[in-house]
Amino acid sequence: MSLEHAILGFLTYRPLSGYDLKKFFDESVRHFWSATQSQIYRTLARMSETGWIEMEHIEQEDRPDRKVYHITNEGRDELRHWLTTPLDLPAIRHKWLVQVFFADQLSDEETITLFEAHAERLRQKLALFRNGVQEVVERRFTEGGSKRSRRLWQFTLDYGIAHLEWELQWIENALKDLRYLPSD
Repeated sequence: MSLEHAILGFLTYRPLSGYDLKKFFDESVRHFWSATQSQIYRTLARMSETGWIEMEHIEQEDRPDRKVYHITNEGRDELRHWLTTPLDLPAIRHKWLVQVFFADQLSDEETITLFEAHAERLRQKLALFRNGVQEVVERRFTEGGSKRSRRLWQFTLDYGIAHLEWELQWIENALKDLRYLPSD
């Protein structure tokens, strides 16, 4: 996924400033696609040049002018094209699995600690998804929004929860087997 397409998606909800876009990222998709404020602003500038978005200056008396971005028809066409294009499966880059791969350099106790520490991080993230992120979804759609959109947001959260549960189960099973690692 490109940052441009995520921004186009957010702008279909309503016109937003760069600051508002960052808030949307942080409250919704950051658990599977993150962006920094500077990346967002650089991307907005490029998207303005392509004609996918337009910027509107809104004057404010006691603060600097606000720049609000609107999606154009060309931007809607691009988003629709991207949404209907099959994507390649992502390359898996999991640093923790590289540690596991070379953990034969560790003692059994160190290896178990490696697995237990990762399991604890997964439990913490799972709790965040089940509570904090779920609350964001509920709040966003209590304030307004379509039932269809809410359900699709929920699908992404359910995916994240299922993925974390699966990985945690895998680690717990591996921890049982770690006691029987060969010593050679």
